[in-house]
Amino acid sequence: MSVDTQKEQQKSPQKRFLFILGLGMFALYFVLGVFIIFWKDFPIELTKTYRIAFGVLLIVYSFFRFVRLLRSTAV
Repeated sequence: MSVDTQKEQQKSPQKRFLFILGLGMFALYFVLGVFIIFWKDFPIELTKTYRIAFGVLLIVYSFFRFVRLLRSTAV
């Protein structure tokens, strides 16, 4: 491996920060979705069906964000 190849593989601090931020947002949406599904005394009055649907929607959205994050770092 030459020095030029190593420099091309290293990420800038900005890209590294945005990657970590993206991972944090993925984790936030995923955990929020799981909490909404399993939280019995959810503060907003929702039926169990809507609570599960909202939680699943958040989990699916978190995976959508994760896939986009992986594709943006592969470039």
